[in-house]
Amino acid sequence: QVQLVESGGGLVQAGGSLRLSCAASGRTFSGYVMGWFRQAPGKEREFVAAITWSGGNTYYVDSVKGRFTISRDNAKNTVYLQMNSLKPEDTAVYYCAAKFGSGSYWKAAAFGSWGQGTQVTVSS
Repeated sequence: QVQLVESGGGLVQAGGSLRLSCAASGRTFSGYVMGWFRQAPGKEREFVAAITWSGGNTYYVDSVKGRFTISRDNAKNTVYLQMNSLKPEDTAVYYCAAKFGSGSYWKAAAFGSWGQGTQVTVSS
């Protein structure tokens, strides 16, 4: 199973930006999809964004389109989530995840590897 470690969370004012990082173990992630999910208190874990490791194809939930950008650095085995124009509604614990194959990238249950999570708090 892939080991994932998130970092970069913190407290930011509405309209501000944060950049999350997810460091992944392994020599290669060819054929994998990397995802970002978030979970706010009292809510279910929600899909945020995903990227295919080899092709760099990206996918986003509608609520973050135009504000968030997922990317990866293959040489560093790291996935990023650049979050701009943050809103209080974005407050949550953010998790990175990995699975083989790009199918069902929006389903948390389809991912077998998860990071520990990093807290993002957006104040109004």
